[in-house]
Amino acid sequence: MRGACAVVGAVVGAVLAAGCAGPPRTAALPSPVAAVTTPAPPTTQPAPTAAPGGGWPAYASAVSPVTAARLGPSWHRGCPVEPAGLRAVRVRYAGFDGRAHDGELVVASGLTGEVAAIFAELYRQRFPVRLVRTVDAYRASDDDSMAADNTSAFNCRPVTGGTAWSEHAYGRAIDLNPRENPYVSGRTTLPPDGVTDRSARRPGMVTPAVLAAFARRGWTWGGSWPEPTDYQHFQR
Repeated sequence: MRGACAVVGAVVGAVLAAGCAGPPRTAALPSPVAAVTTPAPPTTQPAPTAAPGGGWPAYASAVSPVTAARLGPSWHRGCPVEPAGLRAVRVRYAGFDGRAHDGELVVASGLTGEVAAIFAELYRQRFPVRLVRTVDAYRASDDDSMAADNTSAFNCRPVTGGTAWSEHAYGRAIDLNPRENPYVSGRTTLPPDGVTDRSARRPGMVTPAVLAAFARRGWTWGGSWPEPTDYQHFQR
């Protein structure tokens, strides 16, 4: 269910992180679109044009409206937000290959500036992000998106085992590098190959600086929830 969580405590002595009892992992709503055989989405995204002299490209973002057709199976009638209340935000990010790439997230219309600013900070930090694709590329399958280590936002789906809408269904949540930052509940890890050992820092794992970029704008982190713990999940 939607609700505010207080930003509390110091994170690694450097960052205020949000802590609250979080919702369970979300699951995809059954799609009204008949299943069809489609090619697997690419596992990489094209790099933007390099800056003059071959330097690192400047950060860039853009916002555009979306339609039901554009959202594909990630939206259907009955969802809590109409397409008019959502926007596509194109962001630039540093890939695991050490190059700049452009990707796209769909978020609530009122959060576009915050999302662009957060990813600008991650880009300046050279924080590596595997992929940034909208979930329609995976036919709105959360499992498939996580398996690809894809960073995504809007997906009209309820919380697992319940009827309440996930924050993703409002375009108010982002899952960042799911493989490096998995969802953990008891013996369940999603994606199954997610890195559960947090004792050693690995590229793409959420850092204090990443937490700060989100927390400064009022976003809370599922990695601070006691059960389940959702390291990839940020919500507003």
